Amino acid sequence: MVLMANQKYAAMVMDARSGEILHSENANKRLHPASLTKMMTLYLAFDAIRYGRLKLDQKVIISKNAASEPPSKFWYKPGQRVSIRYLIRASAIRSANDAATALGEAISGSEKIFISDMNKAAKKMGMNSTNFLNAHGLTEIGHYSTAKDMLILARRLMLDYPEYFNIFSRLETYASGKTIKNNSELNLSSANFSNISK
Repeated sequence: MVLMANQKYAAMVMDARSGEILHSENANKRLHPASLTKMMTLYLAFDAIRYGRLKLDQKVIISKNAASEPPSKFWYKPGQRVSIRYLIRASAIRSANDAATALGEAISGSEKIFISDMNKAAKKMGMNSTNFLNAHGLTEIGHYSTAKDMLILARRLMLDYPEYFNIFSRLETYASGKTIKNNSELNLSSANFSNISK
């Protein structure tokens, strides 16, 4: 009996340490990555913090553009001042679209420039079948990736920024005066996550 692969879905499993591929199904099929997009937003946030372009406790002003993003969101208000630390938590744990857009604007100065920076980073990583059109992953025509490319990004996130990786496995956390529960697709690891925990 021949089992046909489900063309609507894709998967790729790798031993992250060795790089050995353990399972692959439709791995090169272009699909919409949804909130997995936020892995790139968070990768670029961690990069900006490491190289001094942002600080965890630096507060940024929420723009009308960020506040207007559809749910899932944190419901930030335009003009509200929020720390980078809390935007990271809201993006990773709540999968908050407003927080992800605000992070992108803080990193690159505008959403448009940030999207360009996301795509440059993707190409540099070898994510050759990916095109980002926003920081959060809401559906747009032309916003796509593959299981293979998302695996490349996830592995780079784990290997390049292990000090932050535990945030993706938290069941809940505190951000901007609220306890938020995990409703994110970014449940990736249980590694030590010291910086955002403070």
